[in-house]
Amino acid sequence: MNTDRLKGYVLAAIAAAAYGTNPAFAIPLYEQGMNPSTVLLFRYAMGLPFLALIMYARGITFRLSKEEIGPTAILGILMSLSSLTLFESYNYMNSGIASTLLFVYPIMVAVMMIFFFHEKFKLTVALCLLIMSGGLILLMKPQGGQTLSPYGCLLVMVSALTYALYIIFVNVSKIIKAIPTTKLLFYVLAWGCMVYIVMIPLGYDVILPAIPTGWLNLLALALIPTVLSLGCTTRAIQLIGSTPTAIFGALEPVSAVILSITLLGQSITARDILGGLLIIVATTIVIADKSVDKAILHVRKMFPKIHHH
Repeated sequence: MNTDRLKGYVLAAIAAAAYGTNPAFAIPLYEQGMNPSTVLLFRYAMGLPFLALIMYARGITFRLSKEEIGPTAILGILMSLSSLTLFESYNYMNSGIASTLLFVYPIMVAVMMIFFFHEKFKLTVALCLLIMSGGLILLMKPQGGQTLSPYGCLLVMVSALTYALYIIFVNVSKIIKAIPTTKLLFYVLAWGCMVYIVMIPLGYDVILPAIPTGWLNLLALALIPTVLSLGCTTRAIQLIGSTPTAIFGALEPVSAVILSITLLGQSITARDILGGLLIIVATTIVIADKSVDKAILHVRKMFPKIHHH
């Protein structure tokens, strides 16, 4: 395996783990009376100075060409809508279930890449998605027999779809590919801020944290699941493509489960362990792509009739 691919896999895994910290920082803010649009406005706005510093240190220009304005705005809108619908869903359902449900997005990415961008249909991808779905179903369990909120589920589906479109757009747009990762992220967050600012006159109040530690939560949201996660995701897509990056994203619920056990002292069941293991198996298949393809081919050759039907 070449170093670029390896780097891509490592970055995709870091991105997934970092994105899994969203509920840990967001939910305490809701408990202080903040609403999702304010939390996200601060999350995006506080990420901007860090990206600006990195750009300044690396001598990257802030200037956008005419061709770059449209694509960066589309990405910013997609990302802000994905964040907003996910954060809004935490108000209607358990955040762990919402974060797990979000991981239908790798399936959306794989399907859209095959149908709209003629990516070759691979048995390994189908196998991964199947194993991964099994793992996610095991991880997703309502507490105490509660039913899932249909509106909460709809919000998560919209979040997954807009995130899938974001990932595909980063992968297929030549203009986007030419923009340095940090600069791209800076403008994605800047356009995202605009979306949340526009929502203020529409009746979405700006509510500040009730206690000083709230600002630390906002800062953590700006740095870990935003600057770090999105930066790693964007670079991973450039190195290994959108489908493998998306499948690696399924490690996020695993990191969420590990965090809830270590930080929140929640218990773990055999079902959780099995679900996590299935997801890890699916991501391992992505890495071992070529050899798994060969193995599947050998199995198919043992049953020649399959070819004729």
